Amino acid sequence: MGATRRVGGFFARRGGADGRPPDDVVTGKLEGALIDWGLYRDGVRDQRVNSYTDALARARRGQGFVWIGLFEPTDHQLAIIGHEFGLHPLALEDASEAHQRPKLERYADTLFAVFKTVTYVPHRDLTATSEVVATGEVMVFCGPGFVVTVRHGEHSELTGLRQELEKEPKRLATGPGAVLHAIADHVVDRYLEVADAVQADIDSIETGMFTPRGWRNIDKVYQLKREVLELKRAVAPLTGPMRALSTLRNPLIADETRNYFRDVDDHLQRVKEQVISFDELLSSILQAGLAQVQVAENEDMRRISAWVAILAVPTMIAGIYGMNFDYMPELRLKYAYFVVLGVMASACFVLYRLFKRNHWL
Repeated sequence: MGATRRVGGFFARRGGADGRPPDDVVTGKLEGALIDWGLYRDGVRDQRVNSYTDALARARRGQGFVWIGLFEPTDHQLAIIGHEFGLHPLALEDASEAHQRPKLERYADTLFAVFKTVTYVPHRDLTATSEVVATGEVMVFCGPGFVVTVRHGEHSELTGLRQELEKEPKRLATGPGAVLHAIADHVVDRYLEVADAVQADIDSIETGMFTPRGWRNIDKVYQLKREVLELKRAVAPLTGPMRALSTLRNPLIADETRNYFRDVDDHLQRVKEQVISFDELLSSILQAGLAQVQVAENEDMRRISAWVAILAVPTMIAGIYGMNFDYMPELRLKYAYFVVLGVMASACFVLYRLFKRNHWL
C-alpha cells in the first residue's frame, strides 16, 4: 500500500474505466514525438511488457520504473505526459520551450533538470561566420516510478545512452536517479570533447595572429570568442545544479549514485575552468590584434607623413620659383634649372635616408 501511495499520484488520473489509459495515448497522440519507452525492473528492461498501459500499471504498483524519451513534443503531447505523471505546469511550460537556462528544480517528489547539450561543428577553415559550437537541450523529469526525457534541437541526441545503461543493470537497479546521472555524465563528457576541439582552434588562431599582417584575422577571433561564450552559457550555469545533485539527499538518488554525481561535478569544474581560460585567452588575443591594428595604422601614418615631407621640399622650391616676379635671384643664370633640380633631388634623398634610418619607411 505504501508503494502504491508513493507513485499513485502520477497515475491517479485515468481515461479508462479500470483506471488505466488506453494504449493509443502513446501510439496515437504521442506519435512523432515518442522515441522510446521501457519498463525497468531490478535494472533490467522487462521485454515481456509490450503494452504501455501495462508498463504504467506495473510502475504504479512499484514494480520498477518507466523511462520515456520524447523529441520536440507539442504542447498538447506534453500536456498528456503531464496529466499522466502529475507534472507541475511550470515545469511543463519550461519543457515546451527551448533555450532554457541549465537548472535543477524540485516539485514535490519530482526533480526537473535542464541540460544544455553542445557539439563541435567541424570546419575546414575558421571564418568570420563559422559555427563552431552548436547547442541543443535535454529536459529530464525524474520521479518515483518514472523518468521522462524531453529533447530539443538537432544536437541534443543521447546516442546509445539507453543501450549503454541497459548493459549495467546494477546501476539501473538503483532507480530513476541512475538515468539522471547517466544523462548528466553524457552531457558533461560532450563538454570535454568540444572543449578539446575548441582548444585546437584557439591554438591555430593564436599562431596566425602573431604572423605578419596577422591582425587581419581579428574578425575570426571575435567569431570564435562568440562561440566560446555559447559554450560558457551551457557550462557555467550547470555547476550549481550539479553540485546540488552531488550533495542532495533525495529518495530518487541513492548514496552510490550521489558519489557518481560528484565525479561528474569534478569534470564539470574542469570544463568550466577551461572555458573561462578560453574566454580570457581570446580576450587577450583580441586585444593583441587591436594593438597590432593600431601599430599598423601608426606605421602607415608615418609612411604617409614621411613621403609628404619628402615631396614638400620640391613642391616648396617649385612653388617659390613658379611665382611671376622679375627680380628674383638666379633667374637669369644659365644652369639655374639644373641647380634647382639638383637641390630638390639632394633634399629628397637626404630626407629619404633620414626617414629610412628611423624606420619610417
